[in-house]
Amino acid sequence: MKGFLQFVFEIGKVVVIALVIVVPLRLFVFQPFLVKGDSMEPNYHTGDYLIIDQLSYRFHSPERGEVVVLKFPFDTTQRFIKRIVGLPGETVEVKDGKVVIYGKEDENGRDAIVLDESIYLPLDLATPGSVRIDLAEQEYFVLGDNRPFSSDSRKWGILEKNLIVGKVFLSVFSLQVFAKGII
Repeated sequence: MKGFLQFVFEIGKVVVIALVIVVPLRLFVFQPFLVKGDSMEPNYHTGDYLIIDQLSYRFHSPERGEVVVLKFPFDTTQRFIKRIVGLPGETVEVKDGKVVIYGKEDENGRDAIVLDESIYLPLDLATPGSVRIDLAEQEYFVLGDNRPFSSDSRKWGILEKNLIVGKVFLSVFSLQVFAKGII
């Protein structure tokens, strides 16, 4: 009987230590996120399991091109995944299938630049819509990578910084891979 109680005590210690380590990490540093929907294709698909870094933006501001998980402005219980396109103090215009950024000079001194997204989007992808938004401090313009099928800043406007949950830190695995039997 004494051996059994010692075993239970040891298991209890392991569980308590694990909780003391895991719970703060989960609450304040990293958070899991499961992608639902096709708004970020071709880069993220339904069923992709991501780890979100909640800590970085306490030390620096989001940067253009980063993928973030956010609280939907009109229902903060919903989480969306989008890409940062416009930064505070800039004006973002979507027109003629392109994203134009005003308020940031390019290497030739021009005040407007057509955003080059060839690093993360197909070259032939156009951005539908017609919108022009001025961003104040702590405001961002976000777009889904699957531009024709994304609900984003073109539809619901600016994203305030306090609604950003964190940036995508790691894509752990895709449920699509398991469903297709590819490992």
